[in-house]
Amino acid sequence: MARILIVDDMAAIRASLREILEQEGHEVAEARDGEEALAHLKVNETDVAFCDVKMPKLDGIELLQLTKKEGIQTAFIMISAHGTRETALECIKQGAYFFIQKPFDSIETILIHLRNVLERNSLRAENKALKRKISRQWEIIGQSAPILQVKAMIDKVAPTDARVLITGPNGSGKELVARQLHEKSKRAEFPWVEVNCAAIPSELIESELFGHEKGAFTSAVKQRIGKFEQAEGGTLFLDEIGDMSLAAQAKVLRALQENKITRVGGERDIPVNVRIIAATNKDLKKEIAENRFREDLYHRLSVIVIRVPALAERREDIPLLIDKFLTQIAEEQGNRKKKISSEAVKALQNHSWTGNIRELRNVIERLVIMSEDTITEKEVETYL
Repeated sequence: MARILIVDDMAAIRASLREILEQEGHEVAEARDGEEALAHLKVNETDVAFCDVKMPKLDGIELLQLTKKEGIQTAFIMISAHGTRETALECIKQGAYFFIQKPFDSIETILIHLRNVLERNSLRAENKALKRKISRQWEIIGQSAPILQVKAMIDKVAPTDARVLITGPNGSGKELVARQLHEKSKRAEFPWVEVNCAAIPSELIESELFGHEKGAFTSAVKQRIGKFEQAEGGTLFLDEIGDMSLAAQAKVLRALQENKITRVGGERDIPVNVRIIAATNKDLKKEIAENRFREDLYHRLSVIVIRVPALAERREDIPLLIDKFLTQIAEEQGNRKKKISSEAVKALQNHSWTGNIRELRNVIERLVIMSEDTITEKEVETYL
């Protein structure tokens, strides 16, 4: 059952549509003009609005524009007795799902359009739920002063298009910071593309980033789209950028300067619109001094620098992280969440954690496997 609003200044149209929709089991409300409809939509959650285009006080297109401005998620099906192709296109341009000409061809036409809208609504709701689940996966856990500072910087920087360089030791959570910057940005609906610069051989990194044309080299049997093009409109995360070759660095610098790339073996410049977020565990200033990293690229990447603290700098967050990992591992294994004694937690807090959060996660998984219902201090000492 859907919650539907019929907006039309003609009582006969409202009555006709109400009868059709109520026979299908839907909950139906009416509004005589755009102003009355807007007041209703502001206080009543509504799945679909059948809305006339020409009405007194506030017409259908104006109502559609105002609902978008107010953040109202109701889907609109526009109806009109004076419809032209231009009117229909304008309605669709403003965000309406469909345009139906009055008088209606058949009851089935109305119901087909309604079913299509409800299916789209359902898919959108599923996508939002999935996105929330994914967002929780990349949640940054902690309330220590260093991590609160990182969170504050993310909230401030994410809505901008500024390039960000994330620094910090291995396993400290640099990718989580990058993901949060993407999820909280205006580009969140567009692609997230990740490249581990340390994992790709230097002779292949250019092809990976910029793509290649067929025949560009011996194994290039077909054209390949690179990561820059794949990330169009979204975010390109260059992880471990300190390990990128100087030749590839020069190409990346050009892409950032000119917002265009050229595929390996190609001649055509391809415009790109991506936000670059980079991360490294290296001291890039030291790398610059030793001629292993380009200073001009460093300045292009480091508009904003976010340093992620080592786990040893935020020990007070360890209990929260332990709880998160216990919950996560239980869900993954389909088992009941294990408990942990306060003494065991203190023992884990006192560990050096040279491998940072990644090491902590691995240790918790080991303890879950090897312990009984409650993880004890003795088991921590045995399996740490």
